[in-house]
Parts: sequence; structure tokens; C-alpha cells
Amino acid sequence: MGAAMAPPPRFDARWNARRRRAGRWRALRRWATAGAVLAAALLLARWQGMGGDWQLHEGGTFALCGQGRAAKCVIDGDTVMLGQRRVRLTGYDAPELDGACEAERLLARRARLALLDWLNRGPFALDGGDDPPRDAYGRELRAARRDDAAGQEWLADTMIEGGLARATGWGAGEPGWCG
Repeated sequence: MGAAMAPPPRFDARWNARRRRAGRWRALRRWATAGAVLAAALLLARWQGMGGDWQLHEGGTFALCGQGRAAKCVIDGDTVMLGQRRVRLTGYDAPELDGACEAERLLARRARLALLDWLNRGPFALDGGDDPPRDAYGRELRAARRDDAAGQEWLADTMIEGGLARATGWGAGEPGWCG
């Protein structure tokens, strides 16, 4: 029987090298985590419209698009026309008027009427300033809110809490209006 080899001493050069590498990885993970948290905070601020200039709009003059000649009208539960500009309201996703099933189409009509009511209740603000971001269809992307003595009322929260829309963004999942 051969003599068993003794393990190398605990504080040899290999052990010290592993320890240095582990320390560098820990530092890198801390920086990466801090960067990811900062990026998420910036995206969330942009998504909620906290980062842009707000433009005040008078409510009370919106109609449903296709019913008369209104300068401002509601296309569906998350899209409006402001003159010649199409605006996609952000923070939520409403069902489509030409949806896949009757349940989605009914909910879409209710969401459109609820948006019309919210816009006509009084002044509100849209974010994005003079040059808002646009989606693939060329629509302006803007968040809407109303400020009053009780605080801020976000349109997205109102539509989601009313069961007329779903949250959008990371982790929201696909809307299943028909099932």
C-alpha cells in the first residue's frame, strides 16, 4: 500500500489564486446587479411617463371616431386621435374591437366607452413632450394622468382596475380575452 498523499497546504498559491478570482467575480456581480437595477428603474420611469414633459389637455370634447366629425376622438380602448395625430396610450393593453371572440369584442366596446368617459371628465395630461416615442405603426406613445386634490389618477390604473384592460410590460403575459 502506498502512502496517501497529503492534501496541499490550505494557503498555497492555487488557493490564493482561486480566492482572488472569486473576489473579482463577486465585485463584477455587484456592479452588474447595480447596473441592472438602475436600468430597470430608468425603464420603469420612462414606461410610467415620469421622465418626459407633460402636456395639459382639456377634456370634455372627445367623441367616438366614426360618429360625426370630431377633432378629438376615441378609436378603441387604448388609442385616440388628437387632430391628425394618432396616440397609443401606454401602461395597459385593451382588447381589440375586431377581436377573436364575442367576449373580447364586447369588452373592447366597454373599454372604448370607459376611455371616452375618462377623457371627457376634465383636464388631463399626456407625457412625452413635443417629440414622443412612436410605435411600429407610427402612433405616438404617451401615458395619461389626471391631477386633482386627491393626487394623481393614472388612466392605465383606472382601466386595469376596472377589468377593461391588462397590464403591459415585462412579465405581463399574453392577454387571453377569449379564455
